[in-house]
Amino acid sequence: MGAALTGGVKTTARQAVIVSSLSVVYLLLSIVLVGFKSDQLVLIGIFNLLFYVSAITRKFVVGFSIFIVYWIVFDYMKAFPNYNFHAVHIADLYNFEKNLFGIHSHGKVITPNEYWRANGSNFLDIIGGIFYLCWIPVPLAFAAYLFFKNREQFLYFSLTFVLVNFLGFIVYYLYPAAPPWYVQLHGFNFQPGTHSNPAGLVRFDNYFHVGIFKSIYSKGSNVFAAMPSLHSSYPVIVLYYGLKNRLGFINIIFALVMAGIWFTAVYASHHYIIDVIAGIICAACGITLFNIILKRVKFFKRFIVYYNENIQ
Repeated sequence: MGAALTGGVKTTARQAVIVSSLSVVYLLLSIVLVGFKSDQLVLIGIFNLLFYVSAITRKFVVGFSIFIVYWIVFDYMKAFPNYNFHAVHIADLYNFEKNLFGIHSHGKVITPNEYWRANGSNFLDIIGGIFYLCWIPVPLAFAAYLFFKNREQFLYFSLTFVLVNFLGFIVYYLYPAAPPWYVQLHGFNFQPGTHSNPAGLVRFDNYFHVGIFKSIYSKGSNVFAAMPSLHSSYPVIVLYYGLKNRLGFINIIFALVMAGIWFTAVYASHHYIIDVIAGIICAACGITLFNIILKRVKFFKRFIVYYNENIQ
């Protein structure tokens, strides 16, 4: 079959069929697994628009499809709750945190989450909310920078990001874990189907009279996925590749954002300190594993050459 010229970029019939088929399959599978949502049509629309409009946008969206796959898998986790596979850790995780990092307050030992819940401030609510809003925009913005600056590093960063997420997802299913806010609201009793909650981040929403975090957490895939804290993993990956690419002062900003997200995860009762530590370890393991694969698997080098020469 011949080729068609669409939006200034040559598109073969085969490419058009593949993109259209993937779009339809994604929509139908999503409806079956998690139900229809307008977000699905938005994602399909953006992907198709960028694929057809120009050569650079096509290369961009194909590269960013790595992140799209991550988001789709994350969304589909709603259809397969991890508590259906293993028992949820609630009291044991809470007590472990208290034994390791417990704080003596008014004659009793409490967790750091409980301490900050009782000793928070508007300043920390605002700063913490700002830091936590960075957990996805910063990695995506950094990925966009690498896409235009260093295509090879862009692919390495993107693949590492997804690998770390998949390692985290595996742990989620092997070790379902309740977040601190769950204990604060429901105690140690397991309640399947509990909806996600913005927890301490709601104070940011209330202060500014907005619903940012309420909206974000209404889309949560699984309440019992606190260990490891992937929120804590992402800035580690960003800083690692920032250092590799010698970004200078920007790396200081990355480090501050990283520390801010780690603190806010605990301050806002979304994670225990041990969840944060597990997230850091997960990032380190993913980075190490990717570097090992990169050295031993020739496919990645061939894929990068193909991506740069043929995705247009």
